[in-house]
This record gives sequence, structure tokens and C-alpha cells, in this order.
Amino acid sequence: MGGRVLRYTATTGMMPIKNRDGETEARLFFIAYTLDDGTRGRRPLTFSFNGGPGSSSVWLHLGAVGPKRVRMNSDGTMPAPPYELEDNQYTWLTQTDLVFIDPVGTGYSRAARPDLNAKFLGLQGDIESVGEFIRLYLTRQERWTSPLFLVGESYGTTRASALSGYLIDRGIAFNGIMLISTIMNFETTAFAPGNDIPYALFLPSYAATAWYHKKLPSDLQSRSVAEVVAEVEPWATNEYISALQQGDRLSPPQRQEVIAKLSRYTGLDARFIDNANLRVNLNLFRKELLRSERRPIGRLDSRFKGYDANNASDSPEYDPSEAAIRPPYTTTLNDYVRRELGFKSDLEYYILGGGFTSQWNWGTNNNYVDTSVALRNALAKNPYLKIFVACGYYDMATPFSAAEYTIHHISLDPALLRNFSTGYYEAGHMMYIDDKSHAKLRADISKFIQDSMNR
Repeated sequence: MGGRVLRYTATTGMMPIKNRDGETEARLFFIAYTLDDGTRGRRPLTFSFNGGPGSSSVWLHLGAVGPKRVRMNSDGTMPAPPYELEDNQYTWLTQTDLVFIDPVGTGYSRAARPDLNAKFLGLQGDIESVGEFIRLYLTRQERWTSPLFLVGESYGTTRASALSGYLIDRGIAFNGIMLISTIMNFETTAFAPGNDIPYALFLPSYAATAWYHKKLPSDLQSRSVAEVVAEVEPWATNEYISALQQGDRLSPPQRQEVIAKLSRYTGLDARFIDNANLRVNLNLFRKELLRSERRPIGRLDSRFKGYDANNASDSPEYDPSEAAIRPPYTTTLNDYVRRELGFKSDLEYYILGGGFTSQWNWGTNNNYVDTSVALRNALAKNPYLKIFVACGYYDMATPFSAAEYTIHHISLDPALLRNFSTGYYEAGHMMYIDDKSHAKLRADISKFIQDSMNR
């Protein structure tokens, strides 16, 4: 493993989640890795989960964090089958023991009875059940005094931020939280009537994507993607959002100026932008950018191109970046958990969804979900907590500008704002499927974990 041989124990199990009467209401599947170096109990311990809601922990597990990873092409594209695992030279196990948690409705985790699904398939029930898993694991494995970390990806960052606030009130404080492809405030990504915020926050990602596909003017195309973003982002969050907020009060000259800028930064035709009323939602952009090539682009990773039957439609038929990763991860996980880890079950391992996602109870009473408030409360009560935010330039599911916006809108004291650090990667939502970004992510995480333990 990067020049070091790791001897470790892998454990699979089902953690029972019980009610106050002692009745088991759900069982959560997990896979844990502990280093066999005699320091158990003093080593850092990291709990890991993915997003969705409705995603198993397989992506971080076999993509970025665990001792094994799925072998992909170096740029993250799908290799030819059959798929296989390889040693992960960038595993986090060198610094921390690892526990990968599958929430109810993902992996092998299930409610004890169908009528109990509603209790767990929702924002609050998910937080409570995963929080109870963590409490039980710390108790059963006698790890209460270990340095503690959380890592979540996508909706897993929603869960991690919420858990930080939930668990601090139950006496469990974390040294650090790693948020990979972050979404805490869902207003930032909801293209809904009356909500203009996402148009501004997605624009830097549109520009990065247009740069990657060589659709920008030559003066922008000759710069790096970071330099392009540095020009676009201030305009998007100042002039552009201000123009959108004016609605039909925007004067014709102002409108034409905005159209020209949007065309410059997106590579889209000015007439198309005008017809879209200055508001190009994500599906429109994914379909329109390479329409002349008859190729839609990815949502999880906008570097990827797909093939649609209908080039005249206004929405891609599928996500080519999701299609590239799902078969390799599904195949290798099912093989690995049975043959190498010895966990035998005829249950389907739900990689994504499992048919439960549509039942999810957001519990918002017609408001947008926003778990950044819980993270702010955790920081206020535990000022030693450090947060690392990992952002992919080509992530169109949780755009980096939306994460930045959220962090700077949770009313943090300047002293606590210094607890945040951010990493940017020239890849997408799962930046670790790209070899160069995977190496950079591991280096950034290594420094973050070390810094989080230095008081």
C-alpha cells in the first residue's frame, strides 16, 4: 500500500437498531477495517457513508477510502468487463480505522418489517438510526475515547452535518468531518419557480464544463479551469443573480449584456439563452452544450458523454457518468463481500435506491432541507471540530459554488470559519475515480486528519 504493508482485520456484520422496548426494528449492515498494530482504541476511527438518499456505502468504500478499490481506467471511465478490485494505494487505513455504514434501505440493511420502513426512510429517522449505530459501535468495540471522524459524500454530507449536531447533544464530539461533494442546503440546487439562486451557483460549473469540452472563447480557453472559474464566479454571484432578481424590470440593454456574458461563459448560443429567459437549468445545459455533436453530458461528472435516441429533446435520457461506474462497483462489491469477506446472503445488495427512494420523507413542511444549521450548532458547542470540503469542478449534482455559498451563509463566527478547509479537483462528483484527483484527495485528507488531531 504505497510502499507500506498493512495488516488489518476486516469485519462484516449487522447492527440491530432497537426501540425503547428492546424490540429490533432494523438491522444495519456494515464493513469495518481495523489495523493490526496494537494501537486499537487510540487510533482515529472514521465512520463513512454515501448519499442518495438511497445509496449504499460502496462508492467511498471501494472508490476512495478502503484498502481495496475498483480498477477503472485512469480517467475514471469504465474498463471492459469482467471488473476487478486492486489494492488501494491511497487508502485512509494508514491513518484511521474505518467503518462503512449502509443506512436502512441500502446495501443489505433493512427494516425488520415493511410497516417500519417509514420510520427510517426520511431525514430524521435516518439521522437517528445512523446515530444509534455509531453509539452502539463505540460501545461494543470500546472505542469511545478514539479520535472520531465522519466522512460523507453527496447526501452523505447532508447526513454528516446533521449527525454532528444530533450527536454532540448526546455526548459524541468529532475531531473532523470530511464532506465530499457537499449539499447541506437544498435551496442551492433546486431549479424551482421563484428560486433563482441555483442558476447563479451552477454557472461556474457550466463554465468549467464548457472549458473542458473546448466551447469557450479563445481567451478563456487558453487559461486553466481554475482561472476561468475565478473570473466567472464573482460575476455569477453578483451581477448575474442581481439581474435575475430584477425579473421583468431588467432593461433591454441590461438583458443583452447578461445574455452576452452567459454566452461567453457557457458556450451556448445567445438566442438559446434569450429563449430560456436567462435561466438555463441543468438538464437543458447537459443536453444543449454538445447538441451539435448529438452527445448529452453527465450529471455526476460532466466530462462524460452519452448517446441519446432523441437529439431534439430538452433533457438527457440517462447520466453517462453514473452508467460508467454502476456495473464495476456493483459487480466487485457482490463478489468481494461473499468470496473474500465471507458474508453470505441471498438478499440483493442495494447499490442505489432499492426502490425506497421515492418513499423518502424530507420532513420539511414545504421548506428546503438545510442541515447546515446543525453543523453550525456542532461547531459552536465543539470549537475544536474541523471541516474539510472536497469539490469537483465537473460535479453537476452538487456544484462547488453551492457548497461555498452554504458555508458562508450559516452565520459562523469568524473564529469558527477558520475551522473549514477546501480542496478543488479537476474531476466530478466522485473525484476519486480519476487517478490524479484521487492522489490529490488522499494527500489533502492526510493533512486534514493530522491537523485535526494537533491542538
